[in-house]
Amino acid sequence: MTNNLQATTTLYNGVKMPWFGLGVFKVEEGPELVNAVKFAIKQGYRSIDTAAIYGNEEGVGQAIREAMTEYGIKRDELFITSKVWNSDLGYESTIAAYETSLRKLGLEYLDLYLIHWPVEAKFVEAWRALETIYKEGKVKAIGVSNFQVHHLEKILKDAEMKPMVNQVEYHPRLTQAEVKAFCDNNGIQFEAWSPLMQGQLFDNPLLKELANKYNKTVAQIILRWDLQNGVVTIPKSTKEHRIIENSNLFDFELTKVDMGKISSLNENDRVGPDPDNIDF
Repeated sequence: MTNNLQATTTLYNGVKMPWFGLGVFKVEEGPELVNAVKFAIKQGYRSIDTAAIYGNEEGVGQAIREAMTEYGIKRDELFITSKVWNSDLGYESTIAAYETSLRKLGLEYLDLYLIHWPVEAKFVEAWRALETIYKEGKVKAIGVSNFQVHHLEKILKDAEMKPMVNQVEYHPRLTQAEVKAFCDNNGIQFEAWSPLMQGQLFDNPLLKELANKYNKTVAQIILRWDLQNGVVTIPKSTKEHRIIENSNLFDFELTKVDMGKISSLNENDRVGPDPDNIDF
């Protein structure tokens, strides 16, 4: 059982990745962002997930540097993720995008770099670039985001190495069982973005019932379900009480029956784009 905030899963290349982290999707540059990241690190979070398209890598980098100075945290204690955006997919352009992200973050390396979306005719070349970056020792781990089974199969067909992580939209109404099974069977760590479905699950009767049963919030029930399913999760919040609340997951365990009830809520319902119909 994942029993503390700094517990890690080991990726197939031996790199240890925290099971739990902070996402910063759509958090604008400025004090709110810096304070949220610093507070999370102070509370014991060690994983921070950003992306080029979020437009906040500089603020995340500032927060990391300040947290390291103020709290005595070492760089190798943190796990920092970013992603290459669609317009930069390609071999040379992906390598350049990685260097840009490093510069904005003010870091010498990333722990994980992902292809953000599987843009057809582009993501295979981008994957070759990630393999190069990895082989040159500039990044600890590489992976993909929003990839379906057929996208993964296309990469695996000619790749020198398989993705170490696949970060996808994942919550009780979108369990992506086929993709998760493929990743599990191939040693690719499954990771959830939008695990709380942007708050759309908070009024669900079953989840409210389970929250009462375990004396937890609906958010905590969902995030615990993620962890017990072997899914790394990175809920977003800028509010200190939510950052604390979201991480209080390690003093209870959902029963197998209740895990099944939550999984049965699946309706293949997305809040984000369909990876097979990308128009951006």
